[in-house]
Amino acid sequence: MKDSLRPGLTHRHSFRISNDQIVPNLYPESDLFLDMPHVFATGYMVGLLEWACIELLRPHIEWPSEQTLGTHVNFSHEAATLPGMVVTVDAELTRIEGRKLSFSVTAHDGLDTISNGTHDRVVIQKARFLERLERKQS
Repeated sequence: MKDSLRPGLTHRHSFRISNDQIVPNLYPESDLFLDMPHVFATGYMVGLLEWACIELLRPHIEWPSEQTLGTHVNFSHEAATLPGMVVTVDAELTRIEGRKLSFSVTAHDGLDTISNGTHDRVVIQKARFLERLERKQS
Protein backbone atom coordinates (compact mmCIF):
# COMPACT_ATOMS: atom_id res chain seq x y z
CA MET A 1 0.00 0.00 0.00
CA LYS A 2 1.22 3.47 -0.80
CA ASP A 3 1.43 6.35 1.67
CA SER A 4 -1.33 8.09 -0.28
CA LEU A 5 -3.89 5.51 0.91
CA ARG A 6 -5.86 7.24 3.65
CA PRO A 7 -9.43 7.61 4.90
CA GLY A 8 -11.39 10.33 3.14
CA LEU A 9 -10.39 9.35 -0.40
CA THR A 10 -13.37 9.41 -2.77
CA HIS A 11 -14.16 8.20 -6.26
CA ARG A 12 -17.13 8.66 -8.59
CA HIS A 13 -17.78 5.93 -11.15
CA SER A 14 -20.53 5.97 -13.79
CA PHE A 15 -21.77 3.07 -15.88
CA ARG A 16 -24.59 2.72 -18.44
CA ILE A 17 -26.73 -0.34 -17.66
CA SER A 18 -27.18 -2.69 -20.61
CA ASN A 19 -29.47 -5.65 -21.20
CA ASP A 20 -26.55 -7.82 -20.06
CA GLN A 21 -27.02 -6.63 -16.44
CA ILE A 22 -30.76 -7.33 -16.06
CA VAL A 23 -32.31 -9.85 -13.67
CA PRO A 24 -33.09 -12.57 -16.27
CA ASN A 25 -29.42 -12.60 -17.30
CA LEU A 26 -28.12 -13.10 -13.77
CA TYR A 27 -28.93 -16.82 -13.84
CA PRO A 28 -30.37 -17.64 -17.27
CA GLU A 29 -30.32 -21.32 -16.23
CA SER A 30 -33.22 -20.57 -13.87
CA ASP A 31 -36.76 -20.29 -15.19
CA LEU A 32 -37.53 -18.24 -12.07
CA PHE A 33 -34.99 -15.58 -13.07
CA LEU A 34 -36.06 -15.66 -16.73
CA ASP A 35 -39.60 -14.73 -15.71
CA MET A 36 -38.53 -11.68 -13.63
CA PRO A 37 -38.64 -8.01 -14.70
CA HIS A 38 -36.01 -6.66 -17.05
CA VAL A 39 -34.34 -4.31 -14.55
CA PHE A 40 -30.82 -3.92 -13.16
CA ALA A 41 -30.08 -7.06 -11.11
CA THR A 42 -28.98 -6.72 -7.49
CA GLY A 43 -26.10 -9.14 -8.14
CA TYR A 44 -24.74 -6.91 -10.91
CA MET A 45 -25.31 -3.83 -8.75
CA VAL A 46 -23.11 -5.30 -6.01
CA GLY A 47 -20.38 -5.86 -8.60
CA LEU A 48 -20.68 -2.27 -9.83
CA LEU A 49 -20.38 -0.91 -6.28
CA GLU A 50 -17.28 -3.06 -5.71
CA TRP A 51 -15.84 -1.83 -9.03
CA ALA A 52 -16.08 1.77 -7.84
CA CYS A 53 -14.16 0.87 -4.66
CA ILE A 54 -11.48 -0.94 -6.68
CA GLU A 55 -11.07 2.12 -8.94
CA LEU A 56 -10.73 4.31 -5.84
CA LEU A 57 -7.93 2.09 -4.51
CA ARG A 58 -5.94 1.34 -7.66
CA PRO A 59 -3.75 4.49 -7.62
CA HIS A 60 -2.99 3.94 -3.93
CA ILE A 61 -1.81 0.32 -3.97
CA GLU A 62 1.05 -1.42 -5.81
CA TRP A 63 -1.17 -2.62 -8.66
CA PRO A 64 -1.04 -5.33 -10.05
CA SER A 65 1.08 -7.16 -7.46
CA GLU A 66 -1.21 -5.82 -4.74
CA GLN A 67 -4.93 -6.18 -5.25
CA THR A 68 -8.04 -6.19 -3.09
CA LEU A 69 -10.83 -8.67 -2.54
CA GLY A 70 -14.29 -7.99 -1.17
CA THR A 71 -14.96 -9.51 2.24
CA HIS A 72 -18.28 -7.96 3.25
CA VAL A 73 -21.15 -6.17 1.51
CA ASN A 74 -24.04 -4.38 3.19
CA PHE A 75 -25.99 -2.63 0.42
CA SER A 76 -29.64 -1.75 0.03
CA HIS A 77 -31.34 -1.96 -3.38
CA GLU A 78 -33.97 0.77 -3.14
CA ALA A 79 -35.20 1.44 -6.68
CA ALA A 80 -35.44 -0.30 -10.03
CA THR A 81 -33.14 0.86 -12.83
CA LEU A 82 -33.89 0.23 -16.50
CA PRO A 83 -31.36 -0.73 -19.18
CA GLY A 84 -29.97 2.40 -20.82
CA MET A 85 -29.90 4.41 -17.60
CA VAL A 86 -26.58 5.57 -16.17
CA VAL A 87 -25.79 4.61 -12.60
CA THR A 88 -23.34 6.86 -10.76
CA VAL A 89 -21.59 5.39 -7.74
CA ASP A 90 -19.88 7.49 -5.09
CA ALA A 91 -17.41 5.60 -2.90
CA GLU A 92 -15.49 6.89 0.09
CA LEU A 93 -12.73 5.09 1.97
CA THR A 94 -13.80 5.50 5.58
CA ARG A 95 -11.40 3.33 7.59
CA ILE A 96 -8.10 1.45 7.31
CA GLU A 97 -7.31 -1.30 9.83
CA GLY A 98 -4.12 -3.00 8.69
CA ARG A 99 -5.02 -4.68 5.39
CA LYS A 100 -8.79 -4.23 5.94
CA LEU A 101 -10.37 -1.27 4.13
CA SER A 102 -13.91 0.00 4.76
CA PHE A 103 -16.05 2.08 2.42
CA SER A 104 -19.28 4.04 2.38
CA VAL A 105 -21.04 3.71 -0.98
CA THR A 106 -24.10 5.28 -2.62
CA ALA A 107 -25.53 4.88 -6.11
CA HIS A 108 -28.01 6.96 -8.13
CA ASP A 109 -29.59 6.32 -11.54
CA GLY A 110 -30.35 9.93 -12.41
CA LEU A 111 -33.86 9.69 -11.00
CA ASP A 112 -33.57 7.71 -7.77
CA THR A 113 -31.04 6.72 -5.17
CA ILE A 114 -30.77 3.01 -5.87
CA SER A 115 -28.32 1.97 -3.17
CA ASN A 116 -26.68 2.97 0.09
CA GLY A 117 -24.36 0.89 2.19
CA THR A 118 -20.96 -0.18 3.32
CA HIS A 119 -18.31 -2.47 1.92
CA ASP A 120 -15.11 -4.04 3.25
CA ARG A 121 -12.14 -5.16 1.19
CA VAL A 122 -8.79 -6.66 2.13
CA VAL A 123 -5.44 -5.98 0.46
CA ILE A 124 -3.78 -9.12 -0.87
CA GLN A 125 -0.44 -9.97 -2.43
CA LYS A 126 -1.63 -11.50 -5.70
CA ALA A 127 1.22 -14.03 -6.03
CA ARG A 128 0.75 -15.32 -2.48
CA PHE A 129 -3.01 -15.55 -2.95
CA LEU A 130 -2.62 -17.55 -6.18
CA GLU A 131 -0.19 -19.93 -4.42
CA ARG A 132 -2.83 -20.62 -1.75
CA LEU A 133 -5.40 -21.30 -4.46
CA GLU A 134 -3.05 -23.78 -6.10
CA ARG A 135 -2.65 -25.66 -2.81
CA LYS A 136 -6.42 -25.68 -2.42
CA GLN A 137 -6.82 -27.35 -5.82
CA SER A 138 -4.43 -30.17 -4.90
